[in-house]
Amino acid sequence: MVPARTLTRIVLVAGCIALAACNREAATPIPKALPAAYLQAEQTWRAERLASLTKPDGWTSLVGLHWLDPGAHYAGTAGSNGIKLAVGPAQFGMFDVRGDNVRFVPGAGSNLTIDGQPAKWMTLRADDADGGPSVINFDGGKGIATVIHRGDRFALRVKHADAPTRTQFKGITYWPGGPDWIVDATYVPNPPGQTLDIANIVGIIEPTPNPGRVEFKHNGNRYQLEALANDDGGLFLVFADRTSGHGSYGAGRFIDTAPPANGKVRIDFNQAYNPPCAFTPFATCPLPPPMNRLNLAIKAGEKAYGGH
Repeated sequence: MVPARTLTRIVLVAGCIALAACNREAATPIPKALPAAYLQAEQTWRAERLASLTKPDGWTSLVGLHWLDPGAHYAGTAGSNGIKLAVGPAQFGMFDVRGDNVRFVPGAGSNLTIDGQPAKWMTLRADDADGGPSVINFDGGKGIATVIHRGDRFALRVKHADAPTRTQFKGITYWPGGPDWIVDATYVPNPPGQTLDIANIVGIIEPTPNPGRVEFKHNGNRYQLEALANDDGGLFLVFADRTSGHGSYGAGRFIDTAPPANGKVRIDFNQAYNPPCAFTPFATCPLPPPMNRLNLAIKAGEKAYGGH
């Protein structure tokens, strides 16, 4: 459920430089009076975050989310299709949902590839499959379609490098933050296999691995957050605070941490970031569980995006 982070820093930053929209970033300057090590770490993180968000297949490239009910569905940009795509071939192909399988037949003349090979009839992997989803490419590789699995439903997610949300991206702004918002928290593990029901923004509830909770202090007050499992052994924190809807994105923000060590984990609220739903209506973002709604105004990390 966590966005993949597989590109190297060099590729990410290079992608941002190549994108004209990055030059229009309305990034909030970091005050120069702060410690040099903090400044360098935050500047590096912000550059990587922007590059990841605006790369050709990043979250800002989303152009469609189409739910696939059981049965056969024709998709494409032509009006005769049951699933009308915003971009792509007139006759993209047919998706046939049967139980836990999504079969695909490419449309005539669609000129698609699947996982780098000419498209043919096949059962597609969804995003929760081992090895990740089958990747359907179109429009010379600028377009990408994958199947995602949420609860007991499947959907077709479509991206395109020329999406207006990417080419006209308006940049990220930040709260002032500072070193005081970097806290060393206590990690309290849960029994192996414990899960937590997490609702997403489209109303689907999924049991999600819940390895433990983190407990921390700020200005003498104690707080705690239930943690979800990240794909690198670290923790994934989904939270809301008193700035949510009041300068920060109303549905909450995310933080990634390193794996806990010796019962401790560092939380950098300066690196709290918006979920994909802050930038596109075509994402299925997890919402903070009730116990992760903090009675604390965290004026650090990303502010709400003004261009959505």
